[in-house]
Amino acid sequence: MLLRGIIICPDVDLNERLEALLNEMGIVSVTRTLERYPNSLELLRVVRAHAPNVVFVSTESTAKAIEITRELEKNTPGIQILAMSRSCDPQVLLEVMRAGIREFVSLPFDRQALIDALVRIKDTIEDRPPAVQATNQVFAFLPSKAGVGTSTLALNTAVAISRLPNVNTLLSDFDLNSGMVRFMLKLDNGYCVTDAAEHSLEMDESMWPTMVTTLDKLDVLHAGKLNPDFRIEPTQVRHLMEFMRRNYGALCFDLSGNLERYSLEIMHEAKRIFLVCTPEIPSLHLAREKYLYLKQLDLSERVCVLLNRCQKRPLITPAQIEQLVGTPVYMTFPNDYQGVQRALTAGRWVDANTDLGRQFTSLAQAMFEVKQPAAVDSRKRFIEFFSVAPGKAAAPVAKKSVG
Repeated sequence: MLLRGIIICPDVDLNERLEALLNEMGIVSVTRTLERYPNSLELLRVVRAHAPNVVFVSTESTAKAIEITRELEKNTPGIQILAMSRSCDPQVLLEVMRAGIREFVSLPFDRQALIDALVRIKDTIEDRPPAVQATNQVFAFLPSKAGVGTSTLALNTAVAISRLPNVNTLLSDFDLNSGMVRFMLKLDNGYCVTDAAEHSLEMDESMWPTMVTTLDKLDVLHAGKLNPDFRIEPTQVRHLMEFMRRNYGALCFDLSGNLERYSLEIMHEAKRIFLVCTPEIPSLHLAREKYLYLKQLDLSERVCVLLNRCQKRPLITPAQIEQLVGTPVYMTFPNDYQGVQRALTAGRWVDANTDLGRQFTSLAQAMFEVKQPAAVDSRKRFIEFFSVAPGKAAAPVAKKSVG
């Protein structure tokens, strides 16, 4: 197993000499070098971006090195730390050992001593792998056929998720043939999904912000211009998704419906696959075909049917649709042509206060199992106004005298 490492060292000469030796040894792949001590937020971003097994930190500032050690132990237990310095100062060595750092190297670097330290680190990692946080809230939106409104559902659901407390959300448009998110939101970012895929192996916390556009609390990675000849490799998708899962609380993927290899890779990683269709025979027929295909791939338990553009008096009932497609309808969405058109014209999303907007909120809450507050029955409260309070006896009614 090749270890992934980052170096944190303000001493440029020291970190260059260490990195040269590590590259020569072939035990550790150094994915990032920081020439200053990061603050806690920067450190967390670097760790999420690179998921290192081991962090090399210089003791040029012992206090800073110990602070970094404590932040790593708090946020990513299991990451191994190796301290380094120009000289072996007994006082510094004692302080870093008290902080929990068990490995220390100094100039001139002894090759065998470093190898022995890395072997011990490797053994520790195999027994206790680093716990880098990664979300499992991954959702794929798959159209039964073109034109059923999948991008509208994916976009507005992602927006609704981003409104939930403490859920940083990413919407990615992986429809390379006819991706609509860029047009729907009037995005002008020159970078897109294909750029992110091509740089998936070296993606880091400084490159990623150039790839996405932030709108309110939502990050968007659009599909770019029409590029049907480009093929995203499954390995690129895996690396990209690993990065995304470490950096976001929820991932929404708008897929083309063509069942490309990279789309299947995303669906295998998804917690739920939302199969979008409309109450029309061709759409329902293809929804059934895709459901049966996903069933062959052992993905049927993740499939949830979303029925879009429902009329108040449908010709085909939800029960008939469930019978035709072969799986229950998870949620229905009303046909709000004017509301969707207003959103497209403004380059925004559907108004959350409309019936359609409220349904997107309901879907987001269901996806994250957010409990709705219990509705208060105003009639009951009115009756209770006349009832006797618990623990209190009713006052005796005076009898009317006769005569």
